[in-house]
Amino acid sequence: MTAPSSDLPSVAPLVEKMAAQLVQRVSEQQLNDPLLVGIHTGGYWVAEALRKKMQVSWPLGGLDISFYRDDFTRKGLSPSVKPSSLPFATEDRHLLLVDDVLMSGRTIRAAMNELFDYGRPASITLVTLLSLNARELPIQADICGLPLELSSDQRVKLSGPDPLELNLITVKEEGQA
Repeated sequence: MTAPSSDLPSVAPLVEKMAAQLVQRVSEQQLNDPLLVGIHTGGYWVAEALRKKMQVSWPLGGLDISFYRDDFTRKGLSPSVKPSSLPFATEDRHLLLVDDVLMSGRTIRAAMNELFDYGRPASITLVTLLSLNARELPIQADICGLPLELSSDQRVKLSGPDPLELNLITVKEEGQA
């Protein structure tokens, strides 16, 4: 089921749904002691919310993929770049990579590139709050709170960390007054 963009849902029920799916997947696939990795900033907030909802003590790390983006040379460096923090070894570990919005797939590709610089994980499970209809790369979430269709002039932004809220933003097309 795809939600209409004009009616953004509350984040709490999506996190609850994702937590249940994640617990089931970890159990079914016997992913012993998985590591949570949230992509800065929204993905980290979602990972924290999932961890709290599931009441698990899985280690949590954060990635800032700014230097790994394929548009880095075009867009330049964001002033809010923070260092990645993975306080654990990733080699041969099961990683749960969490992001807020899966759109083109480029952020996820950059995150996987960075993760492999830390070591070769046994597996990566992709968990996203939203999956938008704007895929440019063949990447899809293993666990998704909600698929969402947007028009070309709409964007979704997650604000948080407490409370987590989805906001619909309308952007003006270039050339419009």
